[in-house]
Parts: sequence; C-alpha cells; structure tokens
Amino acid sequence: MSGADDSEERTPALERLIRDVLKEMGEDPSREGLERTPERVAKAYRYLTSGYRQDAAAVLNGALFTEEYDEMVVVKDIDFYSLCEHHVLPFFGKCHVAYMPSRKIVGLSKVARLVEMYSRRLQVQERLTTQIAQTINEVLQPRGVAVVMEALHMCMLMRGVEKQNSKAVTSAMLGAFRENPETRAEFMELIKLRGGLII
Repeated sequence: MSGADDSEERTPALERLIRDVLKEMGEDPSREGLERTPERVAKAYRYLTSGYRQDAAAVLNGALFTEEYDEMVVVKDIDFYSLCEHHVLPFFGKCHVAYMPSRKIVGLSKVARLVEMYSRRLQVQERLTTQIAQTINEVLQPRGVAVVMEALHMCMLMRGVEKQNSKAVTSAMLGAFRENPETRAEFMELIKLRGGLII
C-alpha cells in the first residue's frame, strides 16, 4: 500500500480529533481557512505514518538475488523524513547504508524503500537507525551492516533549546563493520566523499 493511496483514505475519527485539537488551541475550526484543515491534516498523518502499514519482508524479499559479490555495497545520501514520537514534529536528513554480502544482494532501490518504510512511523533517530541495520542483517545475512543517519530535528530548532545548527548523527554497526576498524573506516571515508558528512 503506497503513501499516495493512503492519503486518499478518509479517517473521520481522526478528523474529529484534529477538529477538537484546533478548538483547544483557541481556534474556530469552522472558519473558512480551517474548514477543511482536519481532513487535510488527517490525510497528511496517514501519509507520514504509512510505514505502519508496510512490511519489511514485502519490501525486500521480491528483490533478493544470489550473487558472488563480496565487496562493500554502499547506498548513501538517502533522503528521509520522519516524525519524532516525543512531540510529533518532523526530523529529516540523510541516511547512508552499507553491507558486505555473503551470497545475497538486494536491489539498491529497496534499501531506500526500507529507510522510507521505517521513517514513516513515529520514531526516535536511534531506534530508526537500528531498525534499518537489523532488518538488512536478518534478511540478507551479510558479513556486516553499517547505517549512519544525520538529521535536523524540528523539536530542537523550533522549541526547547532552539539551537539552529544542531544536527544529530547516529550509527549502527554490525558484523565486520563493528569488528574490523579498517572496514568501518572505509565506509566512513566513502560516505564523506561529497565533502563532509552533515547536510
């Protein structure tokens, strides 16, 4: 089920709740500018949380191939957008994924699809990073997996400490990437080739 299809579904219960939230904010949800806001917000939330209605096996399994390739596979600069579960505010940035195959490889676009699937849920960046790494590890059973995510968090930029240049970087290293400093260093060097990690 794609995010586009989800956005077309009406969710009357969610729309009612959003209307109530607008009232609690001191707004009049029946005024012209807000009249259709509950419907629009409900559709946006359905799209932004469409990862709950997707399955990792369905995303990856159709694109698994047996291949005698044993060098590092890197997919970098995958844009992602997610919602922080603490404030339901966006965080977004880049994800870099690498794995060292052990007979199985996966279509490169499926790596980006997996990142999107887990991003389209209420998340914390640390868990999101780990979920991507663990899923690739379980499905491909490679010699190693590495995931680095770098993000701007609106809950830090718009509220609270309001630090405009704060970025969060998280990583998950499994197998060869955890055990072998040279492998880890090679991955970090490859994702820095564009002139620096952060967005």
